[in-house]
Amino acid sequence: MGAGKLTGRDVLARSVGGQARRVGLGAALGCVHQLGEALVPLLIGVVIDQAVAGRDGERLVLWLVVLAVMYVCLSWSFRLGARAGERAAEEAAHTLRLALVRRVLDARGGAEDGRLPGELVNVATEDAKRVGAVNMALMSGIWAVAGVTVSAVALLLTSVPLGLIVLLGTPLLLWLGHLLSKPLERRSEAEQDRAAHASGVAADLVAGLRVLKGLRAQRAAIERYRRTSQDSLAATLRAARAESWQTGLVLTLTGAFLALIALVGGRLALDGSLTLGQLVSAVGLALFLLGPLETFAWVNTELAQGRASAARIARVLDAGPAVVGGSGPVPAPVRGELRLRGVRLGGPDGVDLDVPAGRLTGIAVTDPAAAEALLRCLGRETDPETGSVELDGTPLTALDPTALRGAVLVAAHDAALFDGSLADNVTLGTESAATEVDPALVASRADEVAGSLPYGLATAVGEGGRSLSGGQRQRVLLARALRAEPPVLVVHDPTTAVDAVTEARIAEGLRAYRQGRTTVVVTNSPALLAVADRVVLLDGGRIGAEGRHADLVRTHPAYRTAVLA
Repeated sequence: MGAGKLTGRDVLARSVGGQARRVGLGAALGCVHQLGEALVPLLIGVVIDQAVAGRDGERLVLWLVVLAVMYVCLSWSFRLGARAGERAAEEAAHTLRLALVRRVLDARGGAEDGRLPGELVNVATEDAKRVGAVNMALMSGIWAVAGVTVSAVALLLTSVPLGLIVLLGTPLLLWLGHLLSKPLERRSEAEQDRAAHASGVAADLVAGLRVLKGLRAQRAAIERYRRTSQDSLAATLRAARAESWQTGLVLTLTGAFLALIALVGGRLALDGSLTLGQLVSAVGLALFLLGPLETFAWVNTELAQGRASAARIARVLDAGPAVVGGSGPVPAPVRGELRLRGVRLGGPDGVDLDVPAGRLTGIAVTDPAAAEALLRCLGRETDPETGSVELDGTPLTALDPTALRGAVLVAAHDAALFDGSLADNVTLGTESAATEVDPALVASRADEVAGSLPYGLATAVGEGGRSLSGGQRQRVLLARALRAEPPVLVVHDPTTAVDAVTEARIAEGLRAYRQGRTTVVVTNSPALLAVADRVVLLDGGRIGAEGRHADLVRTHPAYRTAVLA
């Protein structure tokens, strides 16, 4: 999908079109129900004129049986129709959620740009639910149209003036209801935007709770969320006021419409144009019309909210990819040689860098932003503004992103741990089970982490690894990256939260474990840089120095400042 091509109307059309069979079935059954409901007042009028007024007991019993059968039919048609409508709404919402998840997880990225994770969750839950509910609203609207139509025809047969009032007045009511729903649509979209932002901020603060406590910044965090929550509350109240005004005005117009029908019916009965039974039927039909007309008001509200949510979903689904092109396979076998030529992106400014295959290369930086930009390029989360990045002589832009990330694994220092056991987080569902003598755990010293936990590798780490310390989380993350056995492994600051002795042991374990395979360590840690075959200093967005760690510490002041300060 290209940016700007998908609209909220397209999302609604696809959502309804995908459930056309269920909506059609539900609408048909609902029309049967509405037909039965509309016929009940007519039958009661017939009973009064033919059985009650004439005191005919046999006819009274016969018509009562007919009424009983009618009630059974309309009851079951309503149940089955409502079931079909609810199924259509839930299936449509589920399909939208799957589409949103596929877009967010797309290897080419882009959907998450400018959005907090909580915002995306809100779109995939609340907005998808509201758009799915449009199917139920549409089906209910068809029911209401059928009910009004049957009532109008019945009233025409009973009294032409009453029938014409319904036929002419209902479209006017629908048009006024549509106009009144416009403010609600705008405010509903704003309400969802603010609610999604509040959810995103809450998730962001909870994820960083430990850091906030360490910095004693809880008060500032609470104040930030309070302001965001108040904005969301204000938007919700504005939407609620718009909904209440719209509902109230529509119900007022509906009440006036029904009062007009009753007034005309009463005058016709007084001048003898209607019999007693016909008057009862007309009043019954007028009261029955209250249901369909209230349904129209509800449908207008649901459609307004559905249109607003569909527009938000369309913006996520149609978000442009962060990287474009690339569908070729990764060269086999992967030797692991990386080459950067004239790469410019944020921090890096015309970087030329060769990473030889099968070697451990350290990259030190004077600017953390340059490290982040370099990692995004190597992981192809974004493409450089100028220049190229190559794997074994093939530009990354020519390779399928998913296949590329299987060959070049970029292990960020702030990667997530998942709810489950320590072993599950290391193996990530692979067939081979992790043990405390697993080479990857030993190399990263994550075996020591397992040994300190009450149930070893079977210990649950909690969501985000919250039961572990920062250093323990880093060792588990490194073990996971090592155990994946990628041809090229790029790790970023894997030991910032461990003590110096453990860091030195991890450095030796990393070098031994990755012997003969391409490994890039982006860090300013002297212990890790000391075991590298070659170290590169990225200074001011350009390559500032190259060589062995010990030589650079001795001869290059900028390098010495970067890694020893």
